[in-house]
Order: sequence, then structure tokens, then C-alpha cells
Amino acid sequence: MTLPSIPHVDIESLEHFDRLLAAGATAMTGWRVQSVDLTRRTAEITGLKPMGSVFLGCVLEEKADAWVRDGGGLVFPAIPALPFDAYRGRLYDADELYAGLEQGYDATPDARIYAWSRQQDEKGDTSRTLAAALHDHAIADALTELPDDKPWVGVMGGHGVLRGTADYRSAVLLGRALSRAGRMVVTGGGPGAMEAANLGASLASYDDAAVDAALAELAAVPSFRPSIGAWATAGMNVRSRFPGDGGVSIPTWFYGHEPPNVFASAIAKYFSNAQREDVLLGRAHGGIVYLTGAAGTVQEIFQAVTPNYYGDAATQIPLILVGTDYWTTELPVWPLLQALAADHAMPIHLVETIDEAAGLVS
Repeated sequence: MTLPSIPHVDIESLEHFDRLLAAGATAMTGWRVQSVDLTRRTAEITGLKPMGSVFLGCVLEEKADAWVRDGGGLVFPAIPALPFDAYRGRLYDADELYAGLEQGYDATPDARIYAWSRQQDEKGDTSRTLAAALHDHAIADALTELPDDKPWVGVMGGHGVLRGTADYRSAVLLGRALSRAGRMVVTGGGPGAMEAANLGASLASYDDAAVDAALAELAAVPSFRPSIGAWATAGMNVRSRFPGDGGVSIPTWFYGHEPPNVFASAIAKYFSNAQREDVLLGRAHGGIVYLTGAAGTVQEIFQAVTPNYYGDAATQIPLILVGTDYWTTELPVWPLLQALAADHAMPIHLVETIDEAAGLVS
């Protein structure tokens, strides 16, 4: 027996709630209301049938709260004393994560949430674990709402690539080429090669002189060490001069030493690195380009290779490693990939230049 599905509506703002009322709604069946202050909508709520509704972290007056619960709806209360909204209905952006940066990085939401996550790890508090899981579920939900009108191409690489270097410039040009080819650039969201790819995507509509100017300004602060604040501020200044769509980034507070870059237009930041990695690689249906990196990049290579190895042509995606000597000698990943591909048709490629890489996923 197949149960009938109930269409649901995600409501993430008071304006959306009011539009549904104005359209003549009489029941809230299937409504999923996230983090909306409804203290002035008690009369409207009690005029609607609540059966099948869900309120996540909303602010409700006592009468409205009782009406929903007694009528068959679910109310998940806000979790107090958190530096984040566990039920948030949208992704982050750099302005939110770095709010208050002028007072130092430690004053920003990004830093405060990371400090909270470290306390969670140390204490093993179940309520904290639940809050983090609820947050990551909300982020995953918000990520599915992004447009999928163009293929997503992942760009992976090390966080240690410095601004002002040839490797950084190459990653910028790769991100710009992919964006100009109609691809959505998605990265792990950190500094180095990841930042460069998001920056490149944001510069897709600019000429080479603008790229040179942006790179020259950023080179004055080559790394997030010793000062995340100075590094992020330099990025914000460049972003202000050259606004553009920098694509998507999917970072994690698990790697709290890697601050999120400011050039991605949408930031899906997770607590769970395992979930973040799975989402990051799973969304890159257009292929993944691997620039030079260390353990994290190697992990991402083989995490993506596994479904390619066991999948079929319909589910496989091209995996492109950039840097022949690096991936055959310094970190000999390529010989192992070749051995795996010997009896499995996998779309794996080793190229020398970012132009070759872009051509394989464009």
C-alpha cells in the first residue's frame, strides 16, 4: 500500500507567511515554517487548521503554540544559548560570517561558532550534538534550493596555496574559465586554491586588467596566517571593487583553522566534515578538477573515485588531476588510479594545464 504524499511548503520569512494568508489559505497542512517571528500573527494562526504543520525554531505566542500542538501540528522550539540558528532557512554569505570583523576575527560569528564547536567536541554534550545535526540538516535543505540550471563543477586543492603565486593565479583563471563556460563553480570554501577558484568565478565578467588588479591587491596579504582578520579584510575590499557571482562553497567548522573565503556567493558551512564532503562531491555532477593539494585533496580524490569505480556511465563524472609531475611523483595518486581503472571504465584524466582541465568539463 502506497501512502499519498502531502506536498509541503517551506516558509522562511514573515512575508512568505503573509502571502499565503493573502492567497486565501485555510489550513497549514504541509507547511514547514523555519525561524520566523510570528508573535504578531496569533489571530491568523488560530484561524487556520494546524494539522500536518511543522514549526521549527519559530517565535510563537502561547495561544498560537497551544493551537498548533493541540491541532496536530509539531512545534520544535528554538534552542537557547547558541551562537547560530539551528533551524536557519538559508545559506550563509561572507557578510554574515564575518560580521564585526572590524573588531577582530574573534568577534565574528564564524569564530564564535567555531569556538562553540570545539567546546562541543570536548564535552560530548548530547544537546550540543543535536543542535549541530539540526543545523547541518537545515544547511543541506537550503542547499537543495539553489538553482540547478547549469552544471556544477568542483574545484579542489590545497589551502596552503598563497596569494601572489603562479598556482594561485592558475586557480583564478580556472574558476573564471569555468564560469564563462556556463558552469557553477563549487569549492571546499577555504583559502588557497579554493579561494582562488571562487574569486575567478566572481571575475568572469571582467577583463584581464581587472584580474591583474585584484591579484595584485590580494598579494599584499598572501595568507590567512598570521592574521585571519587582515586576510579576510583584503578579500572583502577586492570583492567590493569587483563584485560578481563567485559560485558556491561548502566549508566546515571541523577545519576551523581554515577560515571561509569571502568570494563564494553562497556558503553552505557544516559542522560535520563527513557530511560536508559527501555533499560537496555529490553536487559536482559536471565533474571535479583537482589542483595540487595534500591529505584533504587526496581524500577527496578517492572519495569521488569510489562511486565512479562502482557506478555506470550514467552516474560517473569526469575527474581531472592537474599537474603531471605532482600527481605521478610527489604524491603518486595517478598510478593507483590507473590501476583501478584497468578493468573499470572510469572517466579519469591527468593534464598539465588549467586550459586542458577546463576543456574537459566545459
